[in-house]
Amino acid sequence: MTGLGGVDLGGVGLAATVGLPALGALTLALFPARLDRAARITGTVFAAATLVVGALLAVGAADHAGGWSAHRPAPVGAPGPRPWHELDLAWVPGLDLRFHLGVDGVSYPLVVLTALLTLLCCGHLLWRVPAPGRGRTLVALLLVVEVGILGTFLALDLVLFFLFFEVVLLPTYAVIAVWGGEDRRRAARKFALYTLFGSVLLLVGVLTVTTAAGTADLVALTGGAGLPRGTQLAAFTLLAIAFAVKSPLWPLHTWLPDAHTQAPTVGSVILAGVLLKMGTYGLIRVAVGVAPEGARRAAAVLGILAVAAILVGSLVCLAQTELKRLIAYSSVGHMGFVLLGIATLSATGLQAALIGNVAHGVITGLLFFLAGAVKDRAHTGDLADLGGLRESAPRLAGLLGFAAVASLGLPGLAGFWGEAFAVVAAWQRGGPLWTTLAGLAACGGALTAAYLLRLLRRVTHGPASPAVLTLTPRLAGAELAAWAPLVLLTLVLGLAPALVLGVTEAPVGALLEAIR
Repeated sequence: MTGLGGVDLGGVGLAATVGLPALGALTLALFPARLDRAARITGTVFAAATLVVGALLAVGAADHAGGWSAHRPAPVGAPGPRPWHELDLAWVPGLDLRFHLGVDGVSYPLVVLTALLTLLCCGHLLWRVPAPGRGRTLVALLLVVEVGILGTFLALDLVLFFLFFEVVLLPTYAVIAVWGGEDRRRAARKFALYTLFGSVLLLVGVLTVTTAAGTADLVALTGGAGLPRGTQLAAFTLLAIAFAVKSPLWPLHTWLPDAHTQAPTVGSVILAGVLLKMGTYGLIRVAVGVAPEGARRAAAVLGILAVAAILVGSLVCLAQTELKRLIAYSSVGHMGFVLLGIATLSATGLQAALIGNVAHGVITGLLFFLAGAVKDRAHTGDLADLGGLRESAPRLAGLLGFAAVASLGLPGLAGFWGEAFAVVAAWQRGGPLWTTLAGLAACGGALTAAYLLRLLRRVTHGPASPAVLTLTPRLAGAELAAWAPLVLLTLVLGLAPALVLGVTEAPVGALLEAIR
């Protein structure tokens, strides 16, 4: 897509998508403390502009025949991904490193989801800033986190991908450690330590690939780039463990419940909604794409661990007594379905993973918004102290019920498609192992329904508890404005999954062709 004077508008859009939140964060740093609200409004404007620019990246996508489905001409090399738009600039010429960004059908839904959730969180902070205040700093940190996440989804240089991946660490740590709950510092340290462990493995994996292949270009590396089988297996193992920490995959998940429980509401929304997707996206784009032979040899292990995550996450949820902690553990199970789909290395499985990513971000983001609203009003998240919410706040109880049944995978809502087709993909792989995994994953789906219905029974039904009787039932306009887009998306994606699957179908087919 070019504009007047031959300017590549797609490249400008990519630069703006990453640059606007960075510029917004720098701008907020100039505001004095007395202009805190003005700073928050300014940050929200930058977040809104980022969403608009990110959404417009789809313009011109049809010119590329579905993005990844278009292959480069034979002289350039083996078939590989062709983004809708690219920005490729010399970065460190001496090391042959390039500032290479691109967007296609795999990354685009996650780019829009990231920009949307960041905007909703910034808008939410216009209404209420958690203790100890300093809302402009919190908004600035969210914008920095957005830079890292968007850059991760758009990077087409492996070293650049690593750097964007790491940008998220410090601001997320600060969000938890400063604005979190009573045990926030321990949760923040645990998040940082696990993330640093994954970062070391990711760096070693990146160096392994780039040294062996002689390039960091993800476009050229897709399909293996002629790497030996042993190198691919070593690289996939390093990369998969690094991304499993972020996803998170059992048994590397233990940082997640503490981080989610202690983080402020907006921190939990970003953590669950898009930060976890950096792991699953990296697994598809980098680990499977760059080391397909290693992925094939490790697929069974990944599938077993994914199903273990589904079952363990669901069983632990049945024993949880705290609202946000239960929702946090539910993410372990839901992301297990995403990872199961990836492990099948099939078109159905990868499609299930990609729509599951988006659905989980929308639904769990809504759940954490609602959980925060309940805790802010009742001043507790203990399930034993909650109950009868529909008697005191029927609209809040109704929205919580809607989000819960969407999360359990009710047909017609967004959560159904990813989980159902992940099980179908495992069944289609055939053989005793994958058939067994499909059956166990289906049992995990039943357990998911059990713990979410238990949650609703404990929180919304029965006589109103003293904590619930005293809460304010009225929903603020800012809350409804933040929740309404997520409610709408849950319905739209459930009724029209082709909005995501239609975008990802061609890229997934081309990826599978490239890694055969």
